[in-house]
Amino acid sequence: VVSGFFLSSFYLPSVYFSFDSVDCFYREVLFGSFFRSVHSIGASFFFLFIYFHLFRGLYFSSYSYVSTWLVGCLILVLSMAIAFLGYVLPWGNMSLWGATVITSLLSAIPYFGSSLVEWLWGGFSISSPTLSRFFVLHFFLPFILAIFVFSHILFLHVSGSGNPLGINSKGRSLMFTPYFLINDLLGFVVCFIIFLYLVVYVPFFQFDSSNFDEANFLSTPLHISP
Repeated sequence: VVSGFFLSSFYLPSVYFSFDSVDCFYREVLFGSFFRSVHSIGASFFFLFIYFHLFRGLYFSSYSYVSTWLVGCLILVLSMAIAFLGYVLPWGNMSLWGATVITSLLSAIPYFGSSLVEWLWGGFSISSPTLSRFFVLHFFLPFILAIFVFSHILFLHVSGSGNPLGINSKGRSLMFTPYFLINDLLGFVVCFIIFLYLVVYVPFFQFDSSNFDEANFLSTPLHISP
């Protein structure tokens, strides 16, 4: 959210200026390349931790806490939507064709699917109105996501959390501080060092090469991949 706030100060949601404004981050804006890398690689780390959390929950049968689990699933779906919206904004060639493919899926809805796609695009193809809408949603939805995260933690506190041994530990509880705090801080420091290394030394390692070319309706990328 913080890095996105700085990027939004320079971003122009238009098919004519979006690609150049992103390029401007790297060439003209002080620490622009750093914030862009923090934003993109931070999103990848965000999903990595979500998947770890999800599969850990499956392994320990956390889905038995129905309310907590359902809110967590909503957080996952909303996070994917936010990431998709953000992937379109740089207006590279993969951004254009990825957005075209994903939004066209709505046309499979019977009767009003095609009209829904045109309404979402704001026209008969992806254009400046589409980018403006995606930018507004990409900026706004993380705050809705924060509300869901708060609800997720609230439901967890109501039901209580389990433990890897699967036993009732209410009679043998430990204080969060200092034992678990130190343990979590160690994990955070290790992940932060890896994150900082990627941001500083290999900021483009997860980028698609086609997205370094400006969006072109006449040139479909030779390889289509997530």
